[in-house]
Amino acid sequence: MNPIIETLTGMDGLSDQVVAMDLLISAKSGVRNYAMAATEAGTPEIKEMLTRHLVEALDMHEQISAYMVEKGWYHAWDTNEQISLDLNNINTALNLPTL
Repeated sequence: MNPIIETLTGMDGLSDQVVAMDLLISAKSGVRNYAMAATEAGTPEIKEMLTRHLVEALDMHEQISAYMVEKGWYHAWDTNEQISLDLNNINTALNLPTL
């Protein structure tokens, strides 16, 4: 999104947060899928390969969540703070001007 439009609409900074949250959700899905696939693997070689991918997916998830925590966009261990942040983001989205 154009930086000027982001500033005018109150979305400056929120766009990056939305992209990061989407990436985090996708990483969580990948972890879940690799874990499930590893338990269903038909051969030890496939299980070992899927387990390696699972470890890499876990590392990626950790990096994304650490980045988001550093930016103040993710409060996994403080539910009240996360709810407050989510409500603020919802209000920002609801108050966007319509075209």
